[in-house]
Amino acid sequence: QVQLVESGGGSVQAGGSLKLSCSFAKYPENPTCMGWFRQAPGKEREGVAILRTDGNPDYADSVKGRFTISQDSAKTTLYLEMNSLKPEDTGMYYCAADHIFECTSVVGLPFIVDRGGTRGQGTQVSVSS
Repeated sequence: QVQLVESGGGSVQAGGSLKLSCSFAKYPENPTCMGWFRQAPGKEREGVAILRTDGNPDYADSVKGRFTISQDSAKTTLYLEMNSLKPEDTGMYYCAADHIFECTSVVGLPFIVDRGGTRGQGTQVSVSS
């Protein structure tokens, strides 16, 4: 059963913007950790942004000042607003969540999937120069 559903990816030129969405409508528990990670071809997964349960966000250094993570008031959708996109932002973007462990760091986000967390199917972001 698909629990997280991403949307909003696409192809843009450098300097452009995209806003990704992740629906939590089918996520069965209150999440203790939510965020976005990405993976480019041939590269390791990279945590991009997390939203802690206290509402505080954290970002990878590579996206600070350009990306914003947020949640709707009903807490059913997680967003990632991406501005000033660069070619190096190209990759598959995944929404991830856990209902047992808190987010410890943005760097650690991809690994919550390895220890039982959930990720969506991904949405492709392509940025051309």
